[in-house]
Amino acid sequence: MNKKFLRKDGIVYSTDPGFSGGEHLAGDHETLAPEKQRLKLRLDTKQRAGKAVTLVEGLVARKEELEEFGKKLKTFCGTGGSVKDGIVIIQGDQRDKMLAWLLKNGYKQTKKI
Repeated sequence: MNKKFLRKDGIVYSTDPGFSGGEHLAGDHETLAPEKQRLKLRLDTKQRAGKAVTLVEGLVARKEELEEFGKKLKTFCGTGGSVKDGIVIIQGDQRDKMLAWLLKNGYKQTKKI
């Protein structure tokens, strides 16, 4: 099959006559206000050679705003990190620091796991 016909979102076929595709892609939705966000802070070491990273999950934002949010967290914690698949990844165990920063910036419904 020619590569120009392959879809990037994983949809192969739909029987829905009103299906237009692309609405469910991550990062295409409206950003919620900080007080309405339900974030989870989690420590993870899987597939990272035993090194700990802190994950921020559940942020509903556009891709650009998600990148900016990750940049602010990395700057505050003084460590590296990245944003992949809607999850902010910060190096090290930064849960306490990040929780304090999130609560200070209006993210009231934040849970540390």
